[in-house]
Amino acid sequence: MKVQLDGQQLRLRIDEDELARLLTGDAVAAQTRFGDRFIVHATLQVDDRVAPMLDGDIEDWRFILPESDVRALAARLPTRDGLGWTLPSADGAALELRFDVDVRDSARRLRDRKHSERGS
Repeated sequence: MKVQLDGQQLRLRIDEDELARLLTGDAVAAQTRFGDRFIVHATLQVDDRVAPMLDGDIEDWRFILPESDVRALAARLPTRDGLGWTLPSADGAALELRFDVDVRDSARRLRDRKHSERGS
């Protein structure tokens, strides 16, 4: 999983293997070590909620996405169009959350499947 942060925009990007794990109920995790100072852990899960949820603290980020949305995206792969939500905050500084599956990985897998089907 790749986590990109730019101001009030946060993007979570996974590959198809991670997507398969998510859709079987497993969590996907990543961590970044900032030298000897601290480590930031990010965990992504899906469940039956209708809106995404962000939980945790400064060093432990937990994202829970609506499983139905993630499954709908999986059915459209490969696509460059991911999922997006606005997570409001009390002070008005909403967080724009984006979720994508690596298109290059999806396109390569689709091409490989078609190639193997033609060879069968």
